[in-house]
Amino acid sequence: MRFMLIDRITRLEPGQRIEAIKTLSLAEEYLADHFPLFPVMPGVFMLEALTQCSAWLIRVSENFAHSMVVLSEARNVKYNDFVSPGQKLIVTAEILSQTEHETKLKAQGVVDGNINVSARLVLRRYNLADERPDQAAADENLRRHLRGLLTILRPPEAEPAVVYLSRRKTAETISPELL
Repeated sequence: MRFMLIDRITRLEPGQRIEAIKTLSLAEEYLADHFPLFPVMPGVFMLEALTQCSAWLIRVSENFAHSMVVLSEARNVKYNDFVSPGQKLIVTAEILSQTEHETKLKAQGVVDGNINVSARLVLRRYNLADERPDQAAADENLRRHLRGLLTILRPPEAEPAVVYLSRRKTAETISPELL
């Protein structure tokens, strides 16, 4: 992925639905070229955010059985409004049906309670080794990398953190709510 268009997974029900957040920052490098005097998230990136969110739902639902989860079709894509820097795009996706290699989903992106983008997506799932057995190691490396990304996007339940204070030789335990 060149751009990570999901900052945090906030809700995940494997096999059913997912919710994630993308907070658009003025520092996003693509905004420099996309209407420099009127910076907004490009529509294709809003669609990509829906796709990435959907792919995470599929990966977790099948315990990373496939190294590749890619967009096959995007139907009924509707753009209703812009996403501007400082706004938070709440992305949701819900599985509608699944076959051996494809998953159909309903996805949308909402800002301040208003639907900004919605679509019906078909994502295809496969392993590189399905066609080229010599790629089995690449599949495993991709799965390992994606599992690592998941721990960043949806960290395990926070445990109290131990913070070492630089001027004292003691450590304090701080509740995760205070971090």
